[in-house]
Amino acid sequence: MSNLPGLKRWLPALALVVLSCTWGYTWVMVKQALEYASPFSLAAQRAVGGALALVLAVRLTGRSMALVAPRMTLLLGLIQVSGFTILQTSALVEGGPGKTSVLIFTMPIWTLLMSWPLLGERVQGRQWLAAVSTLGGLLLIIEPWNMQTSLASKLLGLSAALCWAVGTILTKRLRQAHRVDLLVLTMWQMIFGALPLLLMMELAPGRATNWTPDYLLMLTFLSVASIALCWWLWGWILNRVPAWEASLSVLGTPVVAILSSRLTLGEAFKPSEVAGIVLIGGGLALLSLFGWLASRRSGAGG
Repeated sequence: MSNLPGLKRWLPALALVVLSCTWGYTWVMVKQALEYASPFSLAAQRAVGGALALVLAVRLTGRSMALVAPRMTLLLGLIQVSGFTILQTSALVEGGPGKTSVLIFTMPIWTLLMSWPLLGERVQGRQWLAAVSTLGGLLLIIEPWNMQTSLASKLLGLSAALCWAVGTILTKRLRQAHRVDLLVLTMWQMIFGALPLLLMMELAPGRATNWTPDYLLMLTFLSVASIALCWWLWGWILNRVPAWEASLSVLGTPVVAILSSRLTLGEAFKPSEVAGIVLIGGGLALLSLFGWLASRRSGAGG
């Protein structure tokens, strides 16, 4: 029983590993799924599938579906689901799935800047070493000095990152102000966010979806694992660690995305990518080390 406090401290880290691996491989899966559906159709189908999976999970666990804080939940769904997905998809359409898609992982920078004034969460002391290492690795992977994409695509990718960061802050604020079941909150967020995506699917030009068994399997993974499970995990993590720390930790996602993409497609690694992966890995290791030391000190003090 004495190991329970230490185990609880490591649970967010384990959740982040699952989150990073799932979201990282999502990029490869999305590239493959786009052979069967148009970008906006895929985005809407993923959101609707995720919402249905969450409704089923809420019903099976016997939770009440009562909507708490409807205005904040609606705003969260529109920004973090609709806004993020539409901007992300538009960036991919405008500039392709290369460097542009990685631009959304500038999200930790915006979260770091907003967490102090809006949440009172500050990076202190040696935590800056982990932050600088992780963000430096991100810059090496993105290579903002060598972006072979249009200005519009860059702005769309950065706007998607900003939507994710704002959604992160809103999630923290909502959970601080209201007692709300996290699974139910994620469900309503996904329902509200899916509606504008369905409208975009109808308005945006695109080819008809090719409903093959392979596509249905991909869509199941992209809906249930990448949307429903991962957005619930993200909220769960934010409820346990500072927003800036969670945002930096999720930078394991582009590392997994690059590794899985290179290994799947047989592409060679660039030296800047290898250096970026090493720096991000070092930064994440430092975050985990500092968290472990903090839990040891609190345990000794107790």
